[in-house]
Amino acid sequence: MPLDHAACFDLLCSENADDLANDHGGEDAACAAALFPDESEESIAGFIEVAADYSPVCGYPDRFRSNSLDSSARQEAVAWILKVHAYYHFRPLTAYLAVNYMDRFLSSHRLPQNEWALQLLSVACLSLATKMEEALLPSLLDLQVEGAKLIFEPRTVLRMELLVLAALDWRLRSVTPFTFIDFFVHKIDPIGKHARYLIAWATEITLATIKDIRFLSHCPSSLAAAAIIRATDEIKDLDSINPVTAASWCIGLSEEGIANCYQSLEKDIINNSKTPHMVAGVTEINVCIDC
Repeated sequence: MPLDHAACFDLLCSENADDLANDHGGEDAACAAALFPDESEESIAGFIEVAADYSPVCGYPDRFRSNSLDSSARQEAVAWILKVHAYYHFRPLTAYLAVNYMDRFLSSHRLPQNEWALQLLSVACLSLATKMEEALLPSLLDLQVEGAKLIFEPRTVLRMELLVLAALDWRLRSVTPFTFIDFFVHKIDPIGKHARYLIAWATEITLATIKDIRFLSHCPSSLAAAAIIRATDEIKDLDSINPVTAASWCIGLSEEGIANCYQSLEKDIINNSKTPHMVAGVTEINVCIDC
């Protein structure tokens, strides 16, 4: 639906506490997953089932391929989010959620054809993500660092946040690859000998995919599984994992989906990386995970 300028400045929050309390069960389940990594297979299968509710609408990647949406503008917005993420040492999930919110909004709403509109959306989405994940929050003015071309007043950002919240139906605790990573690591390393390294590697790989629109076509569970498979390739003590094995970890996983995602990782992420650590050092990511 179109986004007009009046909507940005006149939006009122119509949701009430009862609406939020009666939201889909997957919302509470996804929140529980973030708090309790040792989820049961049944819970993980539930996350796989509802993941589409927390993803951009079908056909969104095709709009970039047809140039109805500007892929370079999106890439620039994601790059800015990652810069601020690194500047403040935010948790990995914070950056992923910010991009998830942005993509979900853009998949169902049309922004004005102005450079400031996407930048304002990026600031609002990152602000919402920090409120979900970070204990210490920079002010809205301090958040606009690392080459922000325009600086928006806090009240303008807050109004955009309300618009994003309404568009996302207040579903901010999204199902992402991070929902599955701990569970998948436990499947292949139940003793936990290599768990820290595997989680760090899978985290790096996952963050490295968010700039590329081609990975929007892969579901979160397939991306998590493919990232774990790729991470195990780096550990000699672990048996190699393939998509067939990974698909047996939980009901709802697709062997074909995991295999396609793994091939995309090998072709577009790993082979194009100049160093083995594509987003940040393993030590830095481990610190973020343990925050």
